[in-house]
Amino acid sequence: MSRFFILAFSLCLFTLPVAAQEDKSSALLENLIEDMHAADMAADPVAAGLEGDKAARRRLPDVSPEAKRKISQQDEAFRARWESISLSDLPDDEKLNYALVGWTLSQKALLAPIDGSRIPFNNDSGFYNGLTYSVRNTRFDTEADYRDYIARLRDVPRYFDQHISNMRRGMAGGYTAPAAIMPGVVKGVHNITHITAENHPLAAPFMTVNSRLPESQRSKIKSDGLAVIRRSVLPSYKKLLAFMETEYVPAARPKIGLSSTPGGRANYARLVKYYTTLDMKPEQVHKIGQAEVKRIRSEMNAIISETGFDGTFAEFLVFLRTDPQFYATSREDLLKEASYIAKRIDGKMPEFFGTLPRLSYGVIAVPAELEQNYTTGRYFGGNAKQGKAGNYVVNTYDLPQRPLYNLPALTLHEGVPGHHHQISLAAEQEDVPEFRQNLYPHAFGEGWGLYAEKLGVEMGIYRTPYEQFGRLTYEMWRACRLVMDTGMHYMDWTRDKAESCLRENSALAEHNIKTETDRYIAWPGQALAYKMGELKILELRKRAETALGADFDIRRFHDAVLVDGAVPLNILETRIDDWIVFESDRLTNDDAEDEDG
Repeated sequence: MSRFFILAFSLCLFTLPVAAQEDKSSALLENLIEDMHAADMAADPVAAGLEGDKAARRRLPDVSPEAKRKISQQDEAFRARWESISLSDLPDDEKLNYALVGWTLSQKALLAPIDGSRIPFNNDSGFYNGLTYSVRNTRFDTEADYRDYIARLRDVPRYFDQHISNMRRGMAGGYTAPAAIMPGVVKGVHNITHITAENHPLAAPFMTVNSRLPESQRSKIKSDGLAVIRRSVLPSYKKLLAFMETEYVPAARPKIGLSSTPGGRANYARLVKYYTTLDMKPEQVHKIGQAEVKRIRSEMNAIISETGFDGTFAEFLVFLRTDPQFYATSREDLLKEASYIAKRIDGKMPEFFGTLPRLSYGVIAVPAELEQNYTTGRYFGGNAKQGKAGNYVVNTYDLPQRPLYNLPALTLHEGVPGHHHQISLAAEQEDVPEFRQNLYPHAFGEGWGLYAEKLGVEMGIYRTPYEQFGRLTYEMWRACRLVMDTGMHYMDWTRDKAESCLRENSALAEHNIKTETDRYIAWPGQALAYKMGELKILELRKRAETALGADFDIRRFHDAVLVDGAVPLNILETRIDDWIVFESDRLTNDDAEDEDG
C-alpha cells in the first residue's frame, strides 16, 4: 500500500464523521426552520395568503388566549430543539441562520410576559384597519381570488369579537391604552363604520373587478362582495365602535406612561431591549438622547447662520412653520414634489450601492381612511410574488403642516436608499430560508432609514440650507424620541414635558408634534429603534473607514450591511468586523498579485 493511499485513507477516516455530523446538524436546523415557518403561517393566514397560500386567504387569524397558549408552547419546544443543535457542527454558511433562529425565539420569549394582544392597536393602526394593507397587496385575477376574499370577510365578526374579548381582559387587569390617544382611535373606527358598503376600504376589490372576467361573473362578485360587507363587516364595525365608546374609553388608563400599568416599568425595560436589539437600560438610552439633542442643536445653529436669518432660534422656527414658500398649495403638488425627489435619488443610487433591488416602488398618498391621525409618511412593502410594487406613502392631509423642506429627508428614509431598498433586497435574497426574507429587527430597519437620510448629504440630495435644516429637524425628531419615549414610559413625564423637546428644538409642525407624541404614547419603545440603529451603523462605518483607509469602498460597505438581510445590531457588528478582515485580506492579495504581475 502506497504512502499516499495510506494518508488519503486516514484523512477519510477523520473527515467522514465530521461531515456526517455537519449533515446531521444541518438537517436538524433545516427541519426546525421549516417547522417554525409552518407554525407562523398557520397562526397568521393573512401573511400566508400574501405568500401564495390560496386556502389561507379564506381565513383570519385566531387571536384567542387558547391560540396564544398553543403558540407559546410551540415556541418553547422550538427553543429546546434549537439549543440541542451544536453551532460548531454547522457549516459556516448556515451559522447565520442558526443565530437568527435563536434571536427570533429569544425575542418572542422577551415579549411573552407583556401579552400585547390586550391592546391590539396604537394611535393610527390596529386590527380594525390592518386588513386594508393585505387587500392592497393581493392580486385579484380569478373568480376564486374574489371568492376566497369574500369567505375571509365572513370571518370578520369572529375576528373582531376575539379582539374585543382580549381588550376586556386588559380592562380587567388594568392594562389598557391611554385615554390620551382614544379620541383619535375612536374617530378612526367611526370613519370606517358610518359609510356605505360601496365606500368601505374593504370593498375596494369589488368596485373594480378584473375586466378580463366575464360580465356575469363580475356582476355576481360585486353583488356578493357588497352583501358580505353589509351583513358581516359593517355590523362588526358598529359593534366595535359601540364597545369602544361605551366600555373601553371610560376604562382607558388616565396616565400616558406604560409605567402606570401593572408591571409597567419592567415591561418597558423589555421593550427597550426588543426594539433596540441591544442589552441597554432605559436610563442609558435617555442619556444618549440628551447628548444627541445637544449635538444636533449646535449643527442647526450653524445652518441658521448660513441662511443669514436675523433672529432667535425660536423665531427661525416660526418662520419655517408659517412662510408660504415652504408649503405646497395642493395635494397633487406635494405628491409631484415627492416623486421628483424620489427620481433624483434613483439617479444617484449606483454610485453608492453595488447591489440594487429588482422591485420598483411608487409614490402614493396616505389612504383617506388613515390620513387624519397618520404620520407624515410611511413605506408600504411590495410583494414581487403577487406582482405588487412597494410604495412610498406621503400624507397629503392638512398641507400647512407638510413643509417641503422636510421632503428630501422623508423620501430618502421611506423610499431609496431607505426602506424600499433595504426591505426589497432582503426579500430578494436567494438560497436562504424564507423567514430571513421577511425578518425586520426594528433597530436595523429603522436605523438604516435614518442612516439613509444622512447619506443624502453625500449623495447631493439636499440643495438648500432649508432642506439641510429639514434633515436636521428629522434627526432631532429621532433624538427627541429617545428622550421623550423613555421620559414618558419610564420616568413618568407629562405629555407637555415630552412635547417640549420637539417644540423647542425642531421645525416639526404642531400637528405633526401631536400625532408623533400620540404614536410614542401608544407604541412604547418602538421610537427608540431609529437613533440607536443609526448610531450603530455610523459607528461601524467609521470603524471600516479607519481600518481600510483610502481603500474603503462605500458601495462594498453598503452591500456588506444589506445583502444578507436585516439582522440585530450585535450580529451586524460581528459581520462587519468580519467583512473588514475580509476586505483587508482581499486588498493585500490584490496588491501581491499586482507586484507579481
